[in-house]
Amino acid sequence: MPTHVIIDRLEVPATATAPALLLRPWEEADAAPLAELYRDEALRRFLSHSIPDEAGALDWIAQQRRGREAGDRFAFAVVERAHAGTADQADRPAGPAGVREHLAGHAVLKNVAPGSPRAEVGYWTAAHARGRGVAPRALASLTAWAFATFAAQGLTRLELVHRADNTASCRVALKCAYELTGTLPAAPPAHPLDGHVHTRTRITGAGPRSA
Repeated sequence: MPTHVIIDRLEVPATATAPALLLRPWEEADAAPLAELYRDEALRRFLSHSIPDEAGALDWIAQQRRGREAGDRFAFAVVERAHAGTADQADRPAGPAGVREHLAGHAVLKNVAPGSPRAEVGYWTAAHARGRGVAPRALASLTAWAFATFAAQGLTRLELVHRADNTASCRVALKCAYELTGTLPAAPPAHPLDGHVHTRTRITGAGPRSA
């Protein structure tokens, strides 16, 4: 179990072409939209698990909560945030202060262990949000947060693994300074193709802001 308070809401500023992002823990209210996102064939192609319906989404969200409570897995829903009146957000209900939120992806830090220098990161982006820099911005924020939060536990190295044919994920990794450092052999049926291993070592500088 973690012995210190861990920030669990990370803000990523808007860009000239894309709204701000919020990385926060998954909630039960996300189950229905999450199940809808998993209908995307392109997304399912590169994931090793499936979420067939809302009940499956609730189970998955509960697993993420247990991982956070155990202190070895920190999963974040990646949410796009824009003020009411933004053109591409017009059909989404506004929350506090007129901010509209829309589920755009997932980012996770996993295999965290006290004294271990290594952990792993992962991510995916919803079909409707691709092309807006969601994945690289979320990964950059997650990376800074992970090193800032777990440096005292000895974390110095983050690894990112994706299927060799997932060229989009490879581009995101390289853009976020995760160097391609190796390959993993295929292990059917769960992993039918070889995998790429990307690595990034601890960085310095300010971490992400808390929300």
